[in-house]
Amino acid sequence: MTRLGILLSGRGSNFLAIADAIAHGKLPNAKIAVVVSNKADAPGIAAARARGLAAHVIEANGRKRAEQDAEILACLREHEVELVCLAGYMRLLSPEFVAAFPQRILNIHPSLLPAFPGLDAQRQALQYGVGVTGCTVHFVDEQLDHGVIVLQRVVPVMDGDDEAKLSARILEQEHIAYPEAIARVLSGQYSIQGRRYVLRTQEKNSVSQEVQ
Repeated sequence: MTRLGILLSGRGSNFLAIADAIAHGKLPNAKIAVVVSNKADAPGIAAARARGLAAHVIEANGRKRAEQDAEILACLREHEVELVCLAGYMRLLSPEFVAAFPQRILNIHPSLLPAFPGLDAQRQALQYGVGVTGCTVHFVDEQLDHGVIVLQRVVPVMDGDDEAKLSARILEQEHIAYPEAIARVLSGQYSIQGRRYVLRTQEKNSVSQEVQ
């Protein structure tokens, strides 16, 4: 049973999607060990406590990022977390944090990375006039929205879309994509080749084609 640590800053809708997937048996080999927020008033923390989950608030309070991250890491280690899932956590992680969980931190971003990293990805998509956007689940490295992509889901941009409408449709896909990506990672049936996440079946097919 893999122990998940959830980091959030707001409503935690992706956290709830993960929790629901576990409750409905879609992630049978996972459990949420702890939920951590950097904001005391985050609705996601209240939701975690309502579900009986361990929930902690570790605010920045003007501290350096590395100092706050060290406290969060101590909390995750106390709860024996094996995979960290960022669910709307609005603070960059320090290099020390990333190094503590190599290729074991996941994030979800509301665009088809590498397009539109950073804040306001939906607004960027509308400003550029793209026909499709979506969401990306990726491993976290030391650069913003940069790590190896695990899974993406495409969302069409419709005539008449504004930021709110597009964001809502992307969020629906996020709630599907995140549990699916976690299941892929927990399966262990993949390797990372350069910047590519490669399923074992793809590796076998590649070898088979080479033999032929």
